[in-house]
Amino acid sequence: MSLNGSAAIVGAWEHPTRKADGLSVLRLHADVARGALADAGLSMSDVDGYFCAGDAPGLGTATVAEYLGLKLRHLDSTESGGSAPILHVAHAAAAIAAGRCNVALVTLAGRPRAQMEEARAAAAAGGAGGGKSPLALRPPDPDCPELAFELPYGPATQNLYAMVARRHMHEFGTTAEQLAWIKVAASHHAQHNPHAMLRQVVTVDDVVRSPMVADPLHRLDCCVMSDGGGALVVTRPEIARSLKRPLVMVRGTGEAIRHAMGGRVDLTLSAAAQSGPAAFAEAGIGPAQIQYASLYDSFTITVLMQLEDLGFCRKGGGGRFVMDGNLISGVGRLPFNTDGGGLCNNHPANRGGVTKVIEAVRQLRGEAHPAVQVPGCTWALANGIGGALASRHVAGTLIMERVQ
Repeated sequence: MSLNGSAAIVGAWEHPTRKADGLSVLRLHADVARGALADAGLSMSDVDGYFCAGDAPGLGTATVAEYLGLKLRHLDSTESGGSAPILHVAHAAAAIAAGRCNVALVTLAGRPRAQMEEARAAAAAGGAGGGKSPLALRPPDPDCPELAFELPYGPATQNLYAMVARRHMHEFGTTAEQLAWIKVAASHHAQHNPHAMLRQVVTVDDVVRSPMVADPLHRLDCCVMSDGGGALVVTRPEIARSLKRPLVMVRGTGEAIRHAMGGRVDLTLSAAAQSGPAAFAEAGIGPAQIQYASLYDSFTITVLMQLEDLGFCRKGGGGRFVMDGNLISGVGRLPFNTDGGGLCNNHPANRGGVTKVIEAVRQLRGEAHPAVQVPGCTWALANGIGGALASRHVAGTLIMERVQ
């Protein structure tokens, strides 16, 4: 069943906080839910479908639904890490098309930054854990043999992505300076976002001279860690038209998974190579029609891989594609992450997928900052990566159209 035109995104809201001292995760979910519903001109009583992943506390969707007082006919707790909110929009469109709900609410929230500081304070006071990473404390799981193989080698998010970057450099001649252009573009956009954590414009030299985190990735190749969250409201098209808001239609969706396949690993390919073509086929357009792209930017290499795998440039050509400001709004041919993205603005709950859709909706409505607004933006794409590129991960692709 094609989801093209089956649903519209009518509400989008991002929490302004980047450090949630004194706010619970449930409170953050409530804040973003209220914000997105107010943006749509709807209320909690209108919601009959709810979508949330593992960032929800307690019993997940059930706990948040009770906290919000939602009366539901449909719920979905699909967990795919950072790509989950993008999958949730697609699943909401499918549920609406199947008659399971009329107004779907998608929320994401978390406070990892505040929790890290709380854990450090507890460790300094002699508490348990001593500040060690969760991976270091986690024993091999006999029911998960791939983890039993990986854990002795000390995998962490940064060194897994560094392995991908190093392989891409080896295969295609990609350079650290080319990766740095992605951070430079994000910083040019973040300077206009009053909520962005890093608003200073940086240069290629700034990036490559920043401290090395995991060779070849430098500190400025890595995303921020922040608290906060975001929410989206998806409805039937006829409901969307009645709200008198700019009409943002869901046109194409795709989801895919890549994993180790028993050792048959290609580190230069992401699951977006499958989710992207599926979304484009459903939308009936190609990459050339996309005027704005929200791309998951946990690291600069994550963006490079998506550009190639989604078809914006050939495989191995990402390094040359991003050079000279080609991702900067008003300068390059494919503006990306005009809110500053995860590299500069916000990566709430260590899951950036929801903010990717939110900024795409802003662009399509003409509500982005005037300095970064893409003129006449009609087609936008949001893509998320959940998991780790060098290990198992899930990609979600969403294509949206502004309908006049």
